[in-house]
Amino acid sequence: MEGNGTEKLLSMLISLILFFFSARPSFVLGSMNLPATTQQVVLVETDSWTSTTGELQLLSRTPGGWVAVGAKIPVSLGKNGLAWGRGLQQEVADGPQKVEGDGKATAGVFHLGTAFGYEPGPPPGCKLPYRQATDRDFFVDDPHSADYNTWVTLPAAGWEKPWKSAETLRRTDYLYELGIVVLQNSAPVVRGKGSAVFLHIWRNPGSPTAGCTAMAKDNLQALLAWLDPAKQPLLIQAPRGEMHKIRIADAPK
Repeated sequence: MEGNGTEKLLSMLISLILFFFSARPSFVLGSMNLPATTQQVVLVETDSWTSTTGELQLLSRTPGGWVAVGAKIPVSLGKNGLAWGRGLQQEVADGPQKVEGDGKATAGVFHLGTAFGYEPGPPPGCKLPYRQATDRDFFVDDPHSADYNTWVTLPAAGWEKPWKSAETLRRTDYLYELGIVVLQNSAPVVRGKGSAVFLHIWRNPGSPTAGCTAMAKDNLQALLAWLDPAKQPLLIQAPRGEMHKIRIADAPK
């Protein structure tokens, strides 16, 4: 009898553990006040504010709650970890705050903007709006420029750049061969609160970024094929222990 009782207790514990992990996406996202129209979430979690690596999980909304799609994907983040960015979430005063040039990826909830790459057309299956990055395309990171945190295409070769610094979108190291613009610090843009935030290809596994979220090329291709703008996807990223602080503001920033 003792053996049977122990086995039953162990079975119950295993069932509870499996239930917790299967229900965790709905538990994590349930208190965030996500729009009912959002049917896809790209969830990035790290161990702490100073983590330079994390895990990305795709999630789909179903009548029974949020369910994981596929396996978790390893990602690289800012060389100095993360900080709260300007997204859809209500401001959280507790924790580091994103500023230009801090080398930190942005924590919070963000719309995804244009997909981009080196080819004239989008990769197979991509449904997001797509824009080719040429040698005349730049994302301005100069806080003093009127074009701060904006993609700018210069009209002709040799044109004088009207800013002190900008991210070259046609990089020779191919980190931006494919990418997605993250709409952090937009509408309106606040000077000095961070710019040029993307999902893009990593240099090497685990190699940190200047403030973006990076992954293997094949994983980014799969992400681009999965995302559907009709399902109003959101990027949510933060340390695991900070997720409970995220709540969508009534009026998105």
